[in-house]
Amino acid sequence: MENAFVSVAELSRRLMNREVSAVELARGYLERIEAHKSLNAFLDVRPEETLKQAEAADRLIAEGKAGPLAGVPIAHKDIFVTKEWASTAASRMLEGYMSPFDATVVRQLKAAGMVCLGKLNCDEFAMGSGNENSAYGRVGNPWDANAVPGGSSGGSAAAVAAGLAPIVTGTDTGGSIREPASFTGVTGMKPTYGRPSRLGMIAFASSLDTAGLLAHSAEDCALVLGSMVGHDPWDSTSVDMPAEDFTRDLEKPVKGMRIGVPRSWMGEGLDAEVRASIDAALDFYRREGAEIVDIELPMAKLGVPVYYVVACAEASTNLSRYDGVRYGHRAAEYTDIESMMKRSRDEGFGAEPKRRIMIGTYVLSHGYYDAYYLKAQRVRRLIAQEFHETFRRVDAIACPVSTGTAYDFGANADPVSAYLSDLYTVPASLAGLPGVAMPCGIHSNGRPIGLQLLGEHFTEARLLQLAHAWQRATDWHQRRPAGY
Repeated sequence: MENAFVSVAELSRRLMNREVSAVELARGYLERIEAHKSLNAFLDVRPEETLKQAEAADRLIAEGKAGPLAGVPIAHKDIFVTKEWASTAASRMLEGYMSPFDATVVRQLKAAGMVCLGKLNCDEFAMGSGNENSAYGRVGNPWDANAVPGGSSGGSAAAVAAGLAPIVTGTDTGGSIREPASFTGVTGMKPTYGRPSRLGMIAFASSLDTAGLLAHSAEDCALVLGSMVGHDPWDSTSVDMPAEDFTRDLEKPVKGMRIGVPRSWMGEGLDAEVRASIDAALDFYRREGAEIVDIELPMAKLGVPVYYVVACAEASTNLSRYDGVRYGHRAAEYTDIESMMKRSRDEGFGAEPKRRIMIGTYVLSHGYYDAYYLKAQRVRRLIAQEFHETFRRVDAIACPVSTGTAYDFGANADPVSAYLSDLYTVPASLAGLPGVAMPCGIHSNGRPIGLQLLGEHFTEARLLQLAHAWQRATDWHQRRPAGY
C-alpha cells in the first residue's frame, strides 16, 4: 500500500484533492492490518463499520463540507469505549462488552470526519510497561520480534510503526504513550492532564489517566490534537480552555529557548548509546540558538514509589466496580453472592491488575492510609512544585524516556524491575505535565532510541514546535522497520 507511511497532512491533501478516496484509504489499511495479524496490534476490526464511516467522509468531501481531517484513518486504544467495536481494556473481565456510547475523545475525532480502523491491543486496564499483560496475547515490536513494544499503549505504537494506521489514540498514566513511542520509533504526545476528556476512558488511575496520540511525526500530532481536546461538562477534571491551533508555532525557530537537562538523569544507569543520541539532539538545539541549561530534579527520584502507591490506590477503587453483579465477567459456577464475586474477579482479572488491586487496597486500609497514601500525595505535591519552579527558568526539559531501548520479552518478569522502567516518565505524570517522545537514533542492537521533551502545563504547542524543529532536520522519524 503506497499510502501506508504517508503523513496525516499529506493524506488530508490527497483526500481533499480527490487523488484518493476515504474508502480506498480505509481498504488499504484494512488489508495491511489483515496481512500483519501476527503482530497482534488490533483486538477488534470490523471492516463494514470502517467502510461505512469512510463512505460518509467521501460524501462530505464531495459536497465540500469536509474538514481537514475528514477521511483520515485512525485507530483507538481499547481503553476508549466505542459504540461500534468491542471495548474490553484488553481484559477477560470485559470480554465482548459493547458500549452504548462513544468516549468523548472518540466522538470528537469522529465528528472531525476521521475513520476508525478498529481497537488496539494494550496492557490489561492499561497496567504495564511492555504490553505483556494483555489477556489477548502480547503485541510484537515491528523492529524486533524479541522486543516488547512498550506499554501500555503497545498496540497503538506498533500499529503506527508497522504502517497499519497513520495516527492512533493512546493513554498515558505513567508513561504509557511516551515509552511505547520510544521503543517503536514513533512520535507520542501526552497532553496536560485535564485537556482531553476522560469520559469514556476505562479508568485505571483517575488523577493520572490522560488521552494522547501516537503518529509518525510531531506535525501529525499537532494537526489532530486540536480536534481531541476541549472542555467536557460531563468530566469534572476537564479544563475549560479556548480552542487552540497546535500547529501555529511549528515553523517558528527555537532560537532563544531555554532547554533544561537534568544531568543526574544522564549519568549512571543510562545506556551509553542512548546518552550519545540525546547529546546529539541537544547539540542540534544549541546550534539552532537554544540555550542548554543544567538543572536538577532531586524530588523526581521519588516518582516511582509515589506513583505506584497513588496509582494502585486509585486502581483498587476503580476496579472494585467489576464484581460480576452489574456488569463484567460473571463466573459460571458459584454457591452464593460472595463466592460469585470472588470467582468472577479471580477469573476476570489477570495477574497484574490483581497485584495492583492488592497493593492499592493495602495502602488504603486502616492503619496504613496515613503512612502510605497521604504521604505519597504530599510527596507528589513536592514533585509538582519542583517542576513548576524549574519551568520559571527554562521553557522545556529534555531527558531520556528510558534507561535503554526496548527490552526483551520476559526480561522484566520481576514486577519491581518492570516498575523501575518508568523511572523517567512517571514524575511528569504525577505533576500532570505535557510531554512528547520522539525518535533520536537507532541503537547498535537495531532498536529505536527516544528523546523526551517535557513542558509546563498547557505548553503543548511549544513542545511540538521543538519536536518539529528536530524532525525537520533529521530523518529518524522516517526510518521504517524491515518487512513493513
